Amino acid sequence: MSQTSPSNKPKPRTAGPAAVSRRADRAAERRAAIVQAAMDEFIARGFAATRLDDIAKRAGVAKGTIYLHFKDKESMFEELIRTAIVPFVSRLATPPPMNGSVRDMAEALARMFLQEVAGTRRGDLVRLIIAEGPRFPAIADFYYREVVSRGLAAMRGLIQLAIARGEIREPALAQFPQLLIAPMMVAVIWKSLFERHAPLDAEAMLQTHLDLIFGARRPT
Repeated sequence: MSQTSPSNKPKPRTAGPAAVSRRADRAAERRAAIVQAAMDEFIARGFAATRLDDIAKRAGVAKGTIYLHFKDKESMFEELIRTAIVPFVSRLATPPPMNGSVRDMAEALARMFLQEVAGTRRGDLVRLIIAEGPRFPAIADFYYREVVSRGLAAMRGLIQLAIARGEIREPALAQFPQLLIAPMMVAVIWKSLFERHAPLDAEAMLQTHLDLIFGARRPT
């Protein structure tokens, strides 16, 4: 009886580049669906009450599929912060143009925050951190590292530049960059708690706040 030599044995079939690409696309789509479902559940139920079963059901996947992408609920929430909030914070580090004022830059960033965070689902995530962070310090610590510390560093840089250019006369402000972003946080909190009782003109509040820091704009 003849034997097949090793060189004549059929080689295992390997997926071609197109098949690999399709599988990668499907995996990316499932991951995106899971992240979107997680955002919906976290916003609707809060961090503590959200269950992986509910996320899987909303995403239309088996619960086991979630574990192919995330190890637990905390890592899923961290992914939401990375994709929804961190890219915005990265834009804060963009230096102002040489022919523009720091106030103009700060105003543009604050307006962008009001439009893209305060009144959106990103704002819901920030409010969730504020509400449940004390009970879940791990997610609060992650948010501080990835968002707060970067935002404060960017604001401190803007303040120091404004001091160097003579736009801000109080150098002590550089020690408290939180003051520059205070109206934005007030807008986030106010919208969820008190907007129905007393609507807040966040834009006008912002302008008043910047006048206090930089001085009132002179009429042109």
